[in-house]
Amino acid sequence: MADRTAPNCHLRLEWVYGYRGHQCRNNLYYTAAKEIVYFVAGVGVVYNTREHKQKFYMGHNDDIISLALHPERVLVATGQVGKEPYICVWDSYTVQTVSILKDVHTHGIACLAFDLDGQRLVSVGLDAKNTICVWDWRKGKMLSMAPGHTDRIFDISWELYQPNKLVSCGVKHIKFWSLCGNSLTPKRGVFGKTGDLQTILCLACARDEVTYSGALNGDIYVWKGLNLARTIQGAHAAGIFSMNACEEGFATGGRDGCVRLWDLNFKPITVIDLRETDQGYKGLSVRSVCWRGDHILVGTQDSEIFEIVVHERNKPFLIMQGHCEGELWALAVHPTKPLAITGSDDRSVRIWSLIDHALIARCNMEEPIRCAAVSTDGIHLALGMKDGSFTVLRVRDMTEVVHIKDRKEAVHELKYSPDGNFLAVGSNDSCVDIYGVIQRYKKVGECIGSISFITHMDWSSDSKFLQTNDGSGKRMFYRMPGGKDISNKDEIKGVQWARWTCVSGLDVNGIWPKYSENNDINSVDANYPGQMMVTADDYGIIKLFRYPSLKKGAKFRKYLGHSAHVTNVRWSHDYQWVISVGGADHSVFQWKYIPDRKLKDVLHIAPQESLVDSNSDESDSDQSDVPELDSEIEQETQITHRRQVYKEDLPQLKEQCKDIHRSASSKRRERAPLNSIRLHFVHGYRGYDCRSNLFYTQTGEIVYHVAAVGVVYNRQQNTQRFYLGHNDDILCLAIHPLKDYVATGQVGRDSTVHIWDTETIKPLSVLKGHHQYGVCAVDFSADGKRLASVGIDDNHTIILWDWKKGEKLSSVKGSKEKIFVVKMNPYMPDKLITAGIKHMRFWRRAGGGLIGRKACIGTGAKIDTMMCVVYGWTEEMSFSGTSTGDVCIWRDMFLMKTVKAHDGPVFSMHALDKGFVTGGKDGVVALWDDSFERCLKTYAIKRAALAPGSKGLLLEDNPSIRAISLGHGHILVGTKNGEILEVDKSGPVTLLVQGHMEGEVWGLATHPHLPICATVSDDRTLRIWDLSPSHCMLAVRKLKKGGRCCSFSPDGKALAVGLNDGSFIIVNADTLEDLVSFHHRKDVISDIRFSPGSGKYLAVASYDNFVDIYNVMSSKRVGVCKGSSSYITHIDWETMGKLLQVNTGAKEQLFFEAPRGKKISIPSQEVEKISWSSWTSVQGPSCEGIWPVIGEVSDVTTASLSSDGKVLATGDDFGFVKLFRYPVKGKFAKFKRYVAHSSHVTNLRWIHDDSLLVTVGGSDTSLMLWSHEMEGHREMRQCDSEESDLESEEDGGYDSDVTRENEMNYTIKALSTNIRPMAGIKPHLQQKELTLDERPPVSRALPPPEKLQTNNVGKKKRPIEDLVLELVFGYRGKDCRNNVHYLNDGDDILYHTASVGILYNVATGSQSFYQEHTDDILCLTVNQHPKFINIVATGQVGDAADMSATAPSIHVWDAMSKQTLSVLRCFHSKGVCSVSFSATGKLLLSVGLDPEHTVTVWKWQEGTHLFYYL
Repeated sequence: MADRTAPNCHLRLEWVYGYRGHQCRNNLYYTAAKEIVYFVAGVGVVYNTREHKQKFYMGHNDDIISLALHPERVLVATGQVGKEPYICVWDSYTVQTVSILKDVHTHGIACLAFDLDGQRLVSVGLDAKNTICVWDWRKGKMLSMAPGHTDRIFDISWELYQPNKLVSCGVKHIKFWSLCGNSLTPKRGVFGKTGDLQTILCLACARDEVTYSGALNGDIYVWKGLNLARTIQGAHAAGIFSMNACEEGFATGGRDGCVRLWDLNFKPITVIDLRETDQGYKGLSVRSVCWRGDHILVGTQDSEIFEIVVHERNKPFLIMQGHCEGELWALAVHPTKPLAITGSDDRSVRIWSLIDHALIARCNMEEPIRCAAVSTDGIHLALGMKDGSFTVLRVRDMTEVVHIKDRKEAVHELKYSPDGNFLAVGSNDSCVDIYGVIQRYKKVGECIGSISFITHMDWSSDSKFLQTNDGSGKRMFYRMPGGKDISNKDEIKGVQWARWTCVSGLDVNGIWPKYSENNDINSVDANYPGQMMVTADDYGIIKLFRYPSLKKGAKFRKYLGHSAHVTNVRWSHDYQWVISVGGADHSVFQWKYIPDRKLKDVLHIAPQESLVDSNSDESDSDQSDVPELDSEIEQETQITHRRQVYKEDLPQLKEQCKDIHRSASSKRRERAPLNSIRLHFVHGYRGYDCRSNLFYTQTGEIVYHVAAVGVVYNRQQNTQRFYLGHNDDILCLAIHPLKDYVATGQVGRDSTVHIWDTETIKPLSVLKGHHQYGVCAVDFSADGKRLASVGIDDNHTIILWDWKKGEKLSSVKGSKEKIFVVKMNPYMPDKLITAGIKHMRFWRRAGGGLIGRKACIGTGAKIDTMMCVVYGWTEEMSFSGTSTGDVCIWRDMFLMKTVKAHDGPVFSMHALDKGFVTGGKDGVVALWDDSFERCLKTYAIKRAALAPGSKGLLLEDNPSIRAISLGHGHILVGTKNGEILEVDKSGPVTLLVQGHMEGEVWGLATHPHLPICATVSDDRTLRIWDLSPSHCMLAVRKLKKGGRCCSFSPDGKALAVGLNDGSFIIVNADTLEDLVSFHHRKDVISDIRFSPGSGKYLAVASYDNFVDIYNVMSSKRVGVCKGSSSYITHIDWETMGKLLQVNTGAKEQLFFEAPRGKKISIPSQEVEKISWSSWTSVQGPSCEGIWPVIGEVSDVTTASLSSDGKVLATGDDFGFVKLFRYPVKGKFAKFKRYVAHSSHVTNLRWIHDDSLLVTVGGSDTSLMLWSHEMEGHREMRQCDSEESDLESEEDGGYDSDVTRENEMNYTIKALSTNIRPMAGIKPHLQQKELTLDERPPVSRALPPPEKLQTNNVGKKKRPIEDLVLELVFGYRGKDCRNNVHYLNDGDDILYHTASVGILYNVATGSQSFYQEHTDDILCLTVNQHPKFINIVATGQVGDAADMSATAPSIHVWDAMSKQTLSVLRCFHSKGVCSVSFSATGKLLLSVGLDPEHTVTVWKWQEGTHLFYYL
């Protein structure tokens, strides 16, 4: 059977013919090494003309359309098109990525420019607003962004001598920008009377605020400041596309085919008309020019690059050529020589030498060319045309032999027969014509039978048969030369095909993905001797497969470079090269074929890295031929951690429910209780789906996590301290190198990573806003300053943070498959490794992105699933543990060797100073030497090895080990069963912490008079826990099935347990041995209760909708309670044992007489008088108030009343434990709420003396003990939140003024309507159509006066006088506070009104104004720090946060000079209602008017925001 693995050979890009001249400008430069840098398709090219060599930058995944050269001329920035386009800054010498800038632009990046010292980069997007961004490109950080213009922007440049000024130009505009703080503010250039308003295509900045720009009509416009100073008319005869400044002056290039050189004052030096030179032609148009010393580079619209030496300017060298306009489809290779022939819609046919990498012949035809073929003897070249004709030329001199037109539609495929006698021509008319070559191409046959256009054809080796493919995917066979259709497939069974270029057929099944029905593969060519084939598809990808490939979904290697469709691909005659042509990118790529590559070849291939894997073995069939995953890993990959409702959704849900429940808020609601609880101890450790999440801290305590709690455990005192900052499952934990801080990541819609101090249990930083659904892995860098995190979104996004600043440094999509671990390189903080399902990647940071390289594992091998990674003793050594029990040893990204370490997966590894320790599924801890040569010692985790001081019992021998850590002379081990053990180096094992295993915990019962409780879980265990200070598990018993409920008998001697299969057992509470068992029901037993007093009866509730009553003494069923419409959830006995209260899933509260089970109805006022022996009901009037506003979404699952009957504790689906004052009458009572469980709280119980509340979490498997603090002796604590779901008016109404201000709605002026209705038309608007560029600007700032003069050149008008603000009456007091300040010891008074900041001098009575705001000022503050005297911050109203001129902003300015120091455009929608400086004066706090009242902290001098929260 054919091999389905990826081939072991390789293609390397050797040459690219062409240059992107169409739709791009200014994209051709000399580097410092005098090489030429440009781009074509998706490849950056560095061309050394002296050695005639090319280097390629392959970091993009779509068409590159813009390029800028760094002032030092080594680094290059390129921008691409695409849905999520990005900018790469790369080194033209090494062609490696230096930085990636992403996540801001959409559609594409139209222009780029570096500033003078090369620190900042500006980019312009192709989106509707033509967004302009300024980047600190080394850090990958965006400094500022603003909408650029409503129309296209063609060029942008930094002012040379003013560091924060830029100029942009485009369709009918030029704008001058200033960067202040984080805001870019534009001013439009004033054309005035000096020149016509028109489209500006390019610009260059000079000294003294002079800007030169090239216009569409061929004039050069010279600007001084904002004003057009003069025009140089007729500089070119048509549009000026490119302008380049250098030491000597300026070079301009235009559509007229001329290049002009100008001196530094823009006086003409010389003209070079390329149309008049030897290589010139009519219609030549210059798109790019670069002048360096005595050399000039010129790029043309038709994909040519000329080099001109200034003193021989009439002899330009043509150094690069390519096809131009239209698509490129035709490709043929010469049968005996290293030549390739291409033909395109530009009507030219070109012959390329594959050895000299040069164009050696060119001929222009009458029609666009769609296909080509060379005769077997290499003499004739046939070309198929778009109009249905074909032409035959002599290859030698390109003279015409014959021109024949028999068809109306395009000829898409033609081929000569191997014996040279026939030419088959396939057209879009769905037939193939056969012509006799010797008979001067007389038609000798016709093949009809296809129902669609002909796409591919192949001759048999004996020239007797022809196979065709058509557009419908059908494969047909014909007998030659007559063209008879062969319907009997047996006839062609043994036929040998001369070449294979068809895309359908048995031999090429493997090129199609498994389940695809599409036709996106354009071309195939088989290499028979090498048993390889190459394909070209619509996604710009060249793939290498084995040939033949019989089964769909074969593995391949893939190569990127072409941007869109690759239309054709062919092997050269001797199979040394592969030639591919791109449809829309007009380019011809020449790839070197490297057969069965050796690892040494790989080493010189490796440096060519790319963001997209260029030689990936991925294919759609990856899933099918992988060894089975280990069951534990399989289980883990299936956990998605997705929630229906996240805690973040609560505020919105409450908001939605508010109106429905307005009515309820009119009644006075129950106050919250004075009692409170505090988390005291947690049994449990999350080991079943987390790894390496257990560490020693600096002080020798142990830190780990369970549910939503970070736990710091002191093993000497057996006490715990808790970090309760999370509100959902924690999935990962990493410790800082100094072992004092910890990072934990949680589940959430917008999930967070918290960094907190293990000593003080205080959060140091919370990172959010970039991960969806959850964070599954975190790791600190060796210096502790950075943190890497991996999300559980579909792309497993990897993010690198500066965690102290809360700043995202870099991000990248990690993998489609699950990532288990991220590890930062301890020697190089910019490098990291991620590992997971069939995934091991080595990343390095590049600005705002990360560049990943796949692990190289050698020929033919498949990458294993990796579970853990550690670094070794040098920066390039790393070790990973696999799912098959091996340890892989890596140098850099290359696999050196593997060592068998465990039976089953290696889940955890830890590096020591002199070696390693590993733990696996086999329950063995192994110590290794420093090179994994030999295993020094193993420890088996067995019950026999348990030391006497253990806090519990080991459930089974050799539990699967999930976490390992070393310190303080011990090995710390975490197991899948939720146990934490400490292994002494000499062998004994101490059990420190344990909890239930995977599965939901529902059953909970507290002992009637001892501090003991019992739990039962879906993990099929029944456990007894000691709740006294020893906090340990006293006994455990395995059950045949999981259980959902349990209950102690009133004397505490027996324990009843309800199981999931409908049976229940009663066991001895001390020994846990069976006393009796019953099996009467099919569905889950949901609650079980002994009757009070002697415990004579046992009530057993099931999901079968019944409650059975048994006589314990006689072991007989004596009654059945019928009549429930849904499954039973809770049961309670009345004190005398005569009555049962039952809750059902349909939210019913029912009553039954015991022991017979007769249903009775009791009026609600009577129910309250009954005395109940326990209360766990969640229905009925006495607990109406426990149901939240969003009761439809979230269920209250459990309740328990304290023995004194005063406090009702409840647990719900959101993981909240709440305390209410009992009885809870009236809806939506107030409560105290506590978060520690992650999802459902399934059960809770007070112990016999109410001193502890015990809670269990469903899927978080934890058992939590809360100490009960009675009213009176307790201090307020942050985890008590006194809240209710509705704030009603009776909670203290507002003063009327406050209410009015609270309800105020600010209209943004730019969007507001007139206060006074007006009629009529203003005089200057009468009878005049508004032209496109006179549309009123969307801003309240005065329209610039030049608007009135734009197109009225020559008419005499009275100049418009400027108005100067002299006096303002008024002060904004109606809805602002704290906005009047004394300055200068009372000499001046500072305040604001409307959009003006006013400084009033008391002595002179004069006012001076700050007028830079564009809308109402709402707040004002003065910096109190002596270093910042008279510095003022004011905040204004604004539109939504699109960062444009109408966005809300804060201005920081000097009150005396009125100079703006910083403008902070902010994300507060609607406006800024309050600002305040910090004590140091360096920070500024702002509060927004948006519904969430967001708070932002700024470094105002730099214009960066540090924090942003709701």
